[in-house]
Amino acid sequence: MNENFIAKRIYFLRTQRGISARDLSLTLGQSESYINKIENQKAYPSMSTFLYLCDYFHITPEEFFCEDNNQPVLVRQLTEASKKLSAAQIYALLDIIRAFKTP
Repeated sequence: MNENFIAKRIYFLRTQRGISARDLSLTLGQSESYINKIENQKAYPSMSTFLYLCDYFHITPEEFFCEDNNQPVLVRQLTEASKKLSAAQIYALLDIIRAFKTP
C-alpha cells in the first residue's frame, strides 16, 4: 500500500457516490476544505472520522483497505444480494463471473 492510498480511496468513493469534497466535509461536521486536505495528502482523517466515512460509504474498514477490491461498494452489494440466493443460483452466478475473467 502506498502513502497516497487513503487519499485516492476517499476520492474514488466520494466521486463514485457523486458528492463534492465540500459537501462531504460538511456532512462530517468539518470545515469546507477538510476532505480536500485529505485528498491532497495534507492531512489524514482521525480514526472516528475514518469509521464514519466507512459507514457513510456502506463499507467496512477491511473493504476500505482491500487494495485488490477496486469496487468495494458494488462488491458489498453483490455479496449482500447473493445471500438470498439458492446454492444453484450462486453456482450459476459464479459461472457468469468466471466467464468475465480474462486469462
